[in-house]
Amino acid sequence: MRPLRYSINVTLDGCCHHEAGLPPDEESMRYWTAEMERADALLFGRVTYEMMESAWRKPATGTWPDWMLEWQIPFAEAIDRARKHVVSSTLSEVDWNAELVRDDLGPAVERLKQESGEGLWVGGVTLPLALADLGLIDEYEFLVQPVLSGHGPTLLAGLRERIQLDLVNRHELQSGAVALRYRPAPVTA
Repeated sequence: MRPLRYSINVTLDGCCHHEAGLPPDEESMRYWTAEMERADALLFGRVTYEMMESAWRKPATGTWPDWMLEWQIPFAEAIDRARKHVVSSTLSEVDWNAELVRDDLGPAVERLKQESGEGLWVGGVTLPLALADLGLIDEYEFLVQPVLSGHGPTLLAGLRERIQLDLVNRHELQSGAVALRYRPAPVTA
């Protein structure tokens, strides 16, 4: 069974809007590229899928846009070629190496986890909350930015029950951001 990893940038005050943290730098992009490459497939909700596609899909010309810096291209290539599953009840079709997930969320994700491979990666805000509530996330990875945002969507806001986590790994970046990886703690009776 392959694990489902939830990974996201988050500010010190828990904001997880993609524009609330520090702008990506070369080191953080290398970090996220390595994480993308660890995943067999990506799992997105509609909003995250559309946001990622608009930023990271390779243009039909086959040439990356001029705004993209050379050190961003490996991340763009990793996410562009990745297999994607999109959970949506409003989209009628997807492309960009993607397929729609329309079935009941819990059983559909369980089936994806049963496939062979190294892991599934999920990002975003709404879908990970639903997956956490279902107990389907096997690993939480937060790239904590040294920023206080003061506003915006917060990490796992509305979680039904507390999830106790065990720290698995900690990695400091030169920017002051800290990558923290956790797994749900075993439940004790």
